[in-house]
Amino acid sequence: MVFDFRLQVFNTVARRLNFTKAAAELYITQPAVTKHIHELENQLNTKLFERNGSRVKLTQAGEILLHHSEQIFEIYRNIEFEINNLSQRQGGKLRLGASTTAAQYILPPILAAFHRKFHNIQVTLTIKNTEEIEQALQNKEIDLGVIEGFSKSAAIKYIEFLKDEIVLVASSKNPVATTGAVSAQKLKEIPLLMREPGSGTLEVIAHALKTIGVSLADLTIEMQLGSSESMKLYMLHSDAMALLSIHAVLKELQSKECRIVDVEGLNIERFFYFTILHGQHDALPELFMKFSRYLAK
Repeated sequence: MVFDFRLQVFNTVARRLNFTKAAAELYITQPAVTKHIHELENQLNTKLFERNGSRVKLTQAGEILLHHSEQIFEIYRNIEFEINNLSQRQGGKLRLGASTTAAQYILPPILAAFHRKFHNIQVTLTIKNTEEIEQALQNKEIDLGVIEGFSKSAAIKYIEFLKDEIVLVASSKNPVATTGAVSAQKLKEIPLLMREPGSGTLEVIAHALKTIGVSLADLTIEMQLGSSESMKLYMLHSDAMALLSIHAVLKELQSKECRIVDVEGLNIERFFYFTILHGQHDALPELFMKFSRYLAK
């Protein structure tokens, strides 16, 4: 167990490359972090970090240990999950609701894996935009939501699930795609495809555009469409460009059917959230959230 905690200390320092931040994350003192690293280095008879003033860098041995420590902690998570569910014969019905981006690109492989493991649980999935999913949750038409956006209802508890990035994409045939980047002013002139009102993606985009002094009203919106998939297919067959989740265009980027075009000064990051009603403690939503986070690691 001592070795395990030292390994946890090492893993935290290796990820952070900062002893002070690692100490804060582990709720121990910085001298304690240094002590554990020194003891681990003595145990392995090798240096794990190169220190140059306040800067920290992994040695080759440190890189090897980081790789294996990640695998070890993955095994630990797997053991914990398997044992915790060993004695539970799960059954029942879970009513999920998800915004379109999450439903199309994030949830399908998770749902397939969940069904293989918990085949006695019947899962239904309702697909709507973020606003409608929140309403369905409050109406108790679903047990658990998966959404994106900045909407905050006092009745709903929002739990971070998965990080996402929204990017500007164009068909590889689009001349603008070859430039690789556009200014905020140029963005206003480009014909754009956007999601419909009530969409969490549209809400996030509108919020991010303010940071570069642009509003939705400033944009040349060619069409508003009800799903990321329809936006993507339209974009691939036109000169219009689209702001889409990176998850929605991974295959097309790999096949070089489309390209990301950077917008100067614009960085649109967000989270997908699980949503449940405050005070809700149902076992099946908790199980699905735990399983999904486990797979997403």
